[in-house]
Amino acid sequence: MHVTLSSATTSKKPILANLLQLYLHDCSVFDERGIDGSGLYHHASFESYWTQPDHHSFLIYADERLMGFVFINRTSLIHSAFDGYAVTDFFVLRRYRRLGIGRAAAETLFNRYPGKWEVATFAANVPAQAFWRSVIDQYTAGSYTEIWQQTTNWRGHIRQFATKLPLIRES
Repeated sequence: MHVTLSSATTSKKPILANLLQLYLHDCSVFDERGIDGSGLYHHASFESYWTQPDHHSFLIYADERLMGFVFINRTSLIHSAFDGYAVTDFFVLRRYRRLGIGRAAAETLFNRYPGKWEVATFAANVPAQAFWRSVIDQYTAGSYTEIWQQTTNWRGHIRQFATKLPLIRES
């Protein structure tokens, strides 16, 4: 499968809003999130991905079929000054999980934005913890750190690592 990331322009915002509902429904198992009076889940920073220059959203495609999305920004859960990137939300449709799509999307993302990275997972989201440990361990050849953090706003694991520019091999 050929996996690509496509920047989610304003014209793609309704598609992302639809996918976000599926993602937030999945996440509701791990947090206190509920639906509002209109039957929708709320994502506090959704609009910032079209208004803040340090927020980026992508649609994940495999063989040109929409499979999910990823949000990143430049805000750390650990450091007040952070010159890096953080994966804030990452979603692959259930039907397409465990096919390597998420791994390929994550690696594409890390290659696109070389530098420091932070990937956090809720304490209760055991499947996400296993996914990110596996992806980051393989991507970095084990060169990453993982810490546990519990504050009033966060309870979970945070993985930190640095990427380099991808190698370009001559044919």
